[in-house]
Amino acid sequence: MLLYSTVVFLAREAFRRACLSGSAKRNWTQTVNLLWLTVPLGVLWSLLLGWVWLHMLEGPDPALVSHYGTGVMLFGLSAVVELMAEPFWLLAQAHLFVRLKVIAESLSIISKCCLTVILVVLYPHWGLLIFSVSQLLYTSLLVICYVVYFLNFLGSPEALRRSFPIYRVTELLPHLVQDEAFLNWKQARLTWSFFKQSFLKQILTEGERYVMTFLNVLNFGDQGIYDIVNNLGSLVARFIFLPIEESFYIFFAKVLERGKDIKHQKQEDVVIAATVLESLLKLVLLTGLTMTVFGYAYSQLALDIYGGSMLSSGSGPSLLRCYSLYVLLLAVNGVTECFTFASMSKEQVDRYNLVMLALSLTFLCISYYLTSWLGSMGFILANCFNMALRIGHSVHYICGYYSQSSCRPLKGLLLSPLLLLVYLISGILTGFSEEFLCCDKGWLSRLIHIAIGSVCVMATLITIVFTETKLVHFIRTQFLSRYTKKET
Repeated sequence: MLLYSTVVFLAREAFRRACLSGSAKRNWTQTVNLLWLTVPLGVLWSLLLGWVWLHMLEGPDPALVSHYGTGVMLFGLSAVVELMAEPFWLLAQAHLFVRLKVIAESLSIISKCCLTVILVVLYPHWGLLIFSVSQLLYTSLLVICYVVYFLNFLGSPEALRRSFPIYRVTELLPHLVQDEAFLNWKQARLTWSFFKQSFLKQILTEGERYVMTFLNVLNFGDQGIYDIVNNLGSLVARFIFLPIEESFYIFFAKVLERGKDIKHQKQEDVVIAATVLESLLKLVLLTGLTMTVFGYAYSQLALDIYGGSMLSSGSGPSLLRCYSLYVLLLAVNGVTECFTFASMSKEQVDRYNLVMLALSLTFLCISYYLTSWLGSMGFILANCFNMALRIGHSVHYICGYYSQSSCRPLKGLLLSPLLLLVYLISGILTGFSEEFLCCDKGWLSRLIHIAIGSVCVMATLITIVFTETKLVHFIRTQFLSRYTKKET
């Protein structure tokens, strides 16, 4: 999966960031042409990285992991197949086809999981081949869903009502238009700036996996425990923070004009962006802080329920507790960087690439040394350090961006003293509860421990409602009202 995620990220991330910037009213022919470049780029990365995985890295014992070579090739093919959906995905994102994305990804994931279970039960000796075939099914279905939708949508009354800029399916393929350049070169140059950054961002995002893969600092047992904790801890990030980051990157990119000083932009848009940024920061901060406070006292219980004493009695609980702090930093960084990247000029992106280079080198060094010293915990601490530095840079940028305005969106990072006190009391109570009630004293003690946590969570939520009225209003107007409209 590391091979697959690396190919996909390096091939498409820069194109997504560059092509989502600006208005939906643009020359879509040039944008589509640019997006199709992700496919040959993906083929190139798949061949290059596939060769690295097969010939430069130490392969697993065939008796333990069968069909390794075939699995590597299928993961590379899966990445290329998924890249074929990029023009469709970007059109859907730019025109807010949220339901299409949800249905396509849900159907693909469910099919992938079902096939994985069936193959594991019927053909367990296939080994890695099971997961690579399932991944290929996932990407193929994803592409098919997008293609089928647009085949039916283009030219329909709904498309005409929306004034959709694409009229025929052939316009979604790369083609030349008379008297027009094949690409929007301004957009292409911005893509190149983001492309240079994507290498460094991938190191910062998946750096610990590269260290584990290439340097063998952990044995397979420790890697397994780390992966379990990482997958559990990142659930909130994947299902809550990532959709927020993706959606509001589009929002900020549309509301603000990239590279322009705020004095030369519509002040109404500047205020709207600041208000939304402040509320988003408050929302993710409270969500992350709640995960951190209650994650500390319930990590052992969660791992005990998930994997029994094998996970809850070793280093797992400490890793998950530390990861809960990382989730908080991850949440804040996602929103601050989403605003930063949506408003930076090409020149600022290029300068930031130098910052990313320094961060990447620092992160890799710290990861290696902390892991050699602290084991798996070192990876999480290195990630926390990395996120803190990135947050610091983004906060500095946002301060400078709004320095000539009366808007202060970073107030979203400030909490009321009463709410902080409630968090502190909740952390102390649940900490004592874990010490005396969890997790080897029977199910009755566990239920009491859960009940104490539930009461503390309710007290925290009630305090949030009464102290963070601006955030409550934002949620009501931006999220609940939309949901109500959809229901009616």
